[in-house]
Amino acid sequence: MPVQALFKPFHLGALELPTRVVMAPMTRSFSPGGVPNSKVIEYYRRRAAAGVGLIITEGTTVGHIASNGYPNVPQFFGDAPLAGWKKVVDAVHAEGGKIVPQLWHVGSVRRLGTEPDASVPGYGPSEKLKDGQVVVHGMTKQDIQDVIAAFAQAAKDAQSIGMDGVEIHGAHGYLIDQFFWEGSNQRSDEYGGSLANRSRFAIELIQAVRAAVGEGFPIIFRFSQWKQQDYTARLVQTPEALGEFLKPLSDAGVDIFHCSTRRFWEPEFDGSDLNLAGWTRKLTGKPTITVGSVGLDGEFLQFMVNTDKVAQPASLENLLERLNKEEFDLVAVGRALLVDPDWAQKVREGREQDILPFSREALMTLV
Repeated sequence: MPVQALFKPFHLGALELPTRVVMAPMTRSFSPGGVPNSKVIEYYRRRAAAGVGLIITEGTTVGHIASNGYPNVPQFFGDAPLAGWKKVVDAVHAEGGKIVPQLWHVGSVRRLGTEPDASVPGYGPSEKLKDGQVVVHGMTKQDIQDVIAAFAQAAKDAQSIGMDGVEIHGAHGYLIDQFFWEGSNQRSDEYGGSLANRSRFAIELIQAVRAAVGEGFPIIFRFSQWKQQDYTARLVQTPEALGEFLKPLSDAGVDIFHCSTRRFWEPEFDGSDLNLAGWTRKLTGKPTITVGSVGLDGEFLQFMVNTDKVAQPASLENLLERLNKEEFDLVAVGRALLVDPDWAQKVREGREQDILPFSREALMTLV
């Protein structure tokens, strides 16, 4: 199967990508003080230089007191972090690539003791107490407005430093997803109850981002059926329900949907081979990004434990077939790119045998 489909340009309004290869957002925790440094700049530059069309940065936190959940994660607010990101943008653009930040709020995943202010608990749709102490602050309507404003400001800042769009992280059990999910959203106001109500926070947030950046600045929205806390979770069970969930998000201003799955080749619903990105494209008419163990023979969960397992490069035949059939538009590559910055170039040149295998050790360094 010829690999050309991966290396055709992609156009959406003003966004012109040289290839269909996308670098998936992957938390790396190499930004002490929340500031991307020279190693981070070089990390992204190398991938753009080797033919990645669009880089989606690791999750980068918006300007809200409870947005961060992990040490050494980059921020997307404040003079020093934004100056660091501007250097990343310039380096990627110099190599002919495009880049968007993934804007992130971890929500109730945050634990007391986490930087930058150890006294701030997680924020979530519903309050959680443990031994009489608030471990998750149930968000007031003012809190909701504050977080929406933080995302809108981050998007505006992304535009002002030359980013090519933004991705809003609405997946994997973080804040926006916590509102979607019935188990974590027990609210009785207009932000809780039906899935349509539980989507209100995301819809208002997307609308605010769109208002901040104007028309023509691409908004990518990442969502998932599964959660970090529950890999078997399903937000919706049928294509009809998926369509009902996605339409208001699409109407609010999403240009591209990033459909997070653990294995891209798995059908999303019975009776069709389409994966989540395929169904999303069919239902919304918007371009989609597929993702999930692309280019590797082992999916990522087995590397979340202490292991000496190695994921070897895998055939791209199934992926290329689907891309040729226009099931989806763009292909996000995660761990395969994390360990081998030249992955795209090696695929393009038919040098699959030279692609580096992925192991847990690869997460310890930034290459």
